[in-house]
Amino acid sequence: MATPLPNDIAKVVAAALAEDVGAGDLTAALIDAKTHGTAHVVTREVATLCGCAWFDEVFRQLDGGVTVTWHAVDGRQIGADTVVCELRGQARSIVTGERTALNFLQMLSGTATATHKLVELLAGTSTRLLDTRKTLPGLRLAQKYAVRCGGGTNHRVGLFDAMLIKETHIAAAGGVAEAVRRARASSPDVPLEVEVENLAQLAEALETDADRIMLDDFPLDEMRKAVALRNAHRAARKELEASGSMTAEALRAVAATGVDFISSGSITKHVRAIDFSMRFL
Repeated sequence: MATPLPNDIAKVVAAALAEDVGAGDLTAALIDAKTHGTAHVVTREVATLCGCAWFDEVFRQLDGGVTVTWHAVDGRQIGADTVVCELRGQARSIVTGERTALNFLQMLSGTATATHKLVELLAGTSTRLLDTRKTLPGLRLAQKYAVRCGGGTNHRVGLFDAMLIKETHIAAAGGVAEAVRRARASSPDVPLEVEVENLAQLAEALETDADRIMLDDFPLDEMRKAVALRNAHRAARKELEASGSMTAEALRAVAATGVDFISSGSITKHVRAIDFSMRFL
């Protein structure tokens, strides 16, 4: 089943075009308005494709006469030197939209590719990869879509759709149990997660009605003890999420402890753009 697209694509693309095109493309005016052209978009490296809808929207907003024909879809693994799409239409419009369209394709494919690489490392385990709120400003829904295209799972979208009780909240409330009690009283129907920093806090969290417990920067041996403590508890169904400095090298070992989730901020924060280029024929 296709991954649902976010509902803010038109708005995000309009903002991107406004900052790049402004009142008009001065250089594109050098091309005769009657000139039509064909262009291919090629990737220079292996990647997980993502961002087709944003690419299409760029040209829909610039010139509805430009057609884009895709040879691959979001979530598809593509090899180096693959032609992913073909554009036909007024040359001025294609030139004007080139950079903005490629920016979306490169960035979102970068997020999807980074996610896919980590998800592959978790193959054969029951642990799922989560994203975080460490996204590029204004592009959160786009990047969370890219994470799903890469095989990852979304954490909460923002501060409004789930609660994550952290160290500061716990200190202000006077303890884990009291923080969770207040959270449930204020928002009884939203998913609730609490962050713990040691086994004593975990034991306290297991006695609450939090849905998920985040193990923040737990060493591997402590993580194994945490999973054993959770499994032995009557609240064994509470999910455990490992967080903090999750490198690719450590991922398999962390998953082997038996945690349900591993969260990674790097897949959206440390974005390396995939090398796409547009060739005019």
